[in-house]
Amino acid sequence: MERLINAFRNSVRAFTRLARTEKAFQQELLLLAAAVPVAWFVAQSWWAYLLLVGAVLVLIMVEVLNTGIEAACDAVSREFNIDIQLAKDCGSLAVLISIFLAGCVWLLAIWEKLAGAPI
Repeated sequence: MERLINAFRNSVRAFTRLARTEKAFQQELLLLAAAVPVAWFVAQSWWAYLLLVGAVLVLIMVEVLNTGIEAACDAVSREFNIDIQLAKDCGSLAVLISIFLAGCVWLLAIWEKLAGAPI
């Protein structure tokens, strides 16, 4: 049980630090705050609601991992290194892919809502 409590504390510490210092994380938290109520009106079922909010949560999760990769790379060296650049670029690509995924999920759900029929 102590391990779970420590893991929770570490997670809260990371959340707090990211919420204070990382602009992308702050923007995605605002997106989540907007997505939770808007998804209620867009979704045609509980599964669709879960998918809409879940897509934003996946985006946030990928952003957190990307920030962790960047922090680890910066801790190793702040000098230019082609391998560190690749690691950071791959993290950035993962965020871009998750943005695309979330956007597609939301666009399809909105289209389904406006069309009045499931796709």
